[in-house]
Amino acid sequence: MKYRSKTARFLAAATTAVVAGTLVSCSSSPEIDESEGIEGTTIRVTLANHVWTETIKDLIPEFEEETGAKVEISQLAEDQLSDQYNVKLNAGTDEIDVLMYRPLQENKLFASNGYLSDITEQADGDAEWDWSDFQSGPASLTTYEGAVVGVPIITERTVLYYRKDLLEEAGLEVPTTLEDLDAAAATIHELHPEVAGYIGRTGKSAAVTQFSAFLFSSGGQWIDEDGASAIDSDEARGAYQYYGDLIRNHTDATINPEMSWPEAFAVFQQGQAAFIADADSLYKNMTDPSQSTVSDQVGFAAFPEGDAGSKPYNVAAWALAINESSENQSAAWQFIQWATSKEITLEMSKLGVMGARTSVWEDADATAEYPAELVEAIKVNGENGVGEDRPLVIQVAEAREIVGEPIVAAISGGDVDAAVESANESFDEFLLEDAE
Repeated sequence: MKYRSKTARFLAAATTAVVAGTLVSCSSSPEIDESEGIEGTTIRVTLANHVWTETIKDLIPEFEEETGAKVEISQLAEDQLSDQYNVKLNAGTDEIDVLMYRPLQENKLFASNGYLSDITEQADGDAEWDWSDFQSGPASLTTYEGAVVGVPIITERTVLYYRKDLLEEAGLEVPTTLEDLDAAAATIHELHPEVAGYIGRTGKSAAVTQFSAFLFSSGGQWIDEDGASAIDSDEARGAYQYYGDLIRNHTDATINPEMSWPEAFAVFQQGQAAFIADADSLYKNMTDPSQSTVSDQVGFAAFPEGDAGSKPYNVAAWALAINESSENQSAAWQFIQWATSKEITLEMSKLGVMGARTSVWEDADATAEYPAELVEAIKVNGENGVGEDRPLVIQVAEAREIVGEPIVAAISGGDVDAAVESANESFDEFLLEDAE
């Protein structure tokens, strides 16, 4: 059954009010198609501590000047934000109008609990704002049962980072297939035994998101069409084995079994690895000379093709939504409409914040400060990308722990088939409970 909130039903039936006066026009701020005047309204916006938040805060005075509304910001660390949402949204608070949330972690939970307003008609009904301009991967994450319940504001994709100098010395081209990647990693490690051919996340939960690109590109998935575990398929088993072999077989170093991105990146930054596939949003950690000893030798490429093609994740790390219990629904939508417009997304991109709009990624002005190779990789990965990097369930953290078990087994050289069988049984049981 399609998710449809009482707000959407009300807005669909409401008549459009005529707004007197014209809006102030400026280069970074779009005109706002107001369904009703919001002058004097206070819009209470809850945001996470994030670069997007710090950047949008400098632009919000433009919105306030245009609309006459006041934006009141509550800014919290991620853990505090989660705690507040758990308490306030569950209690049906009307003290939050717009909320910044993590679609990968919270979209299904919040939407199924009725916390998020259905904004399908607003999104589909505004041709200038243009919902179709949002990349399909991130946009799919902010929908629920066919309804739009959020708008992506921050995106990331898997990108292949590589050492230009090591490939050139070895006479190798940039790998375009997973088979090529394994062969290149082996060759470079043979030439430089002190260098790992490939480094990646190894922690049980942390590795899941990056492993997903290998899983999808191999033709595997987390959950099948019937809602059951799919991690015991031949494709998934092959992906688990490949990922473990890629890390384990091409290094003489002892592998840290609990690496997340900072630890894995540190190996590459110190010149001790040839390849790593990880989030493109983290690229400055590789190109900043104060952090990376190989900053001038870092290259970027689209994720290599597996048997099912190149299918990295392309996800919305954060999004904006309207609290279903808010009494300022129109004002809340106008804020989101402005904050996620083409003009503001362009301004944000110029300042280093990766948005979800296709038109912005195709704008040379928006990407002028990014490495050219990275921009091309992002475009390819954005087009091919899958809108998830972990199982999309309610209890995401628990699911990651389960499906990550075979990753650990593969990296350590353990029995992958046995690990898959055990994890598959646990994941099936989990999915039945999670669906209740």
